[in-house]
Amino acid sequence: MEIKEDVRTLRDYFEQEDWAGLRDYFEAQRVQDIAALLSELGDSEELVEIFRQLDSEQRPQVFSYLSPADQAGLLEALSNQEARFLLANILPDDLTALLERLPRDTVEQTLKLLSADTVKQVIRLLGYPEESAGRLMTPHFVSVQPDWSMGAALEHIREQSEKGETVNIIFITDAGGRLLDAVKLKRFILAPPAERVETLLTDQVISVPAWEDREEVVRAMQHYDLEAMPVVDNHNVLLGIVTVDDVMDVAQEETTEDFQKMGGVGVLNLSLRDARPSLLYRKRVGWLVLLVFVNIFSGAAIAHFEATIEAVIALVFFLPMLVASAGNAGAQASTLMVRALATGDVTAADWLRLWGKELAVSGALGITMGFAVSMIGLWRAGPEVGIVVALAMLCVVVMGSMLGMLLPIVLARFKLDPATASAPLVTTVADIFGILIYFSIATAILTVPPVPG
Repeated sequence: MEIKEDVRTLRDYFEQEDWAGLRDYFEAQRVQDIAALLSELGDSEELVEIFRQLDSEQRPQVFSYLSPADQAGLLEALSNQEARFLLANILPDDLTALLERLPRDTVEQTLKLLSADTVKQVIRLLGYPEESAGRLMTPHFVSVQPDWSMGAALEHIREQSEKGETVNIIFITDAGGRLLDAVKLKRFILAPPAERVETLLTDQVISVPAWEDREEVVRAMQHYDLEAMPVVDNHNVLLGIVTVDDVMDVAQEETTEDFQKMGGVGVLNLSLRDARPSLLYRKRVGWLVLLVFVNIFSGAAIAHFEATIEAVIALVFFLPMLVASAGNAGAQASTLMVRALATGDVTAADWLRLWGKELAVSGALGITMGFAVSMIGLWRAGPEVGIVVALAMLCVVVMGSMLGMLLPIVLARFKLDPATASAPLVTTVADIFGILIYFSIATAILTVPPVPG
């Protein structure tokens, strides 16, 4: 409710053309909150005109927090001079992220607005693999050398503080730029001014190569509780740093991607609100059409057991319950496994131990559910059907759970994204095997008259 009131306030200033009041209003707001308000406007004309009322210091910061769609819209609507100012004053990693998301023709136009040095820097960052530490890092950091005194190092830090994205962590490098250590600013402040920087070296610095996957960077920073992760080349030369705010963005994006894949939806590189219906259609139709054809096997399985169904028509009553239980158990196991693999809690090498644990858990679940459904079977169609549905429930729950657990591990073994083991896929495959298991048990236990020749 509060953000809606704030948006109405912005619109009131806009409609009354009270630009002085609007600028006063912005002075009391944080840049992140301003970006959130602008994203709620929806009207591109309002967004552009209100954005222009921000002071020169706020504009680049607010621009960095806008959605990719709003950023692209602003660049298109603003003059070349205004756009050039924005692009020249946002951080290199934010600029790289923006160019990654823009259409190819828009990227070419945007590069023309940048200085030659900035273009070289951006091309160098874009030259690293997609979703790598090199794409994520900023080359702006503060470093000192080990033979300097603490006093000289602090003076250098003061002079370079505006150039580095963070000065909470100071990097110690040799004359060739090779990383020696990463030290908190506090230690420089507390050390005697005449003492040499080399006394702070610990030989415990953590770094990642520029080509490392960004998910591994997130895990390492979480594991070692780092504010900034140094990124190095083959010779351990410090190329840039990944800061904690970048890691939070990556963690959110990766989690969103996993949820989208597990739902059988292609990855959306923009918010659901900004996505066009045609894009959502393309992202969703593939899996749905594929699963339609996969479900043909379900129909074939049912047709194969036609004689059993005709002999004991009560079996049909339990069919939806059993196949749904198989799919639900598989989806549960798949969700747990995909998330555990994504966070590094488990690896593909743990499959045997996890297999035994899942077998025990799914067996206990199957027995519990089988007992419950057997009571219904006994009441509905007698003891034979009660035994059939109880055994079938046990088997399909175990089967679905094992399928949901093992499929993500198999994909991880082949260096594929475990999240591809989506709930729709696991559920559909579990349905097919659930039908086969159910009617096979029924055919084996129940008395089924021979098919007339």
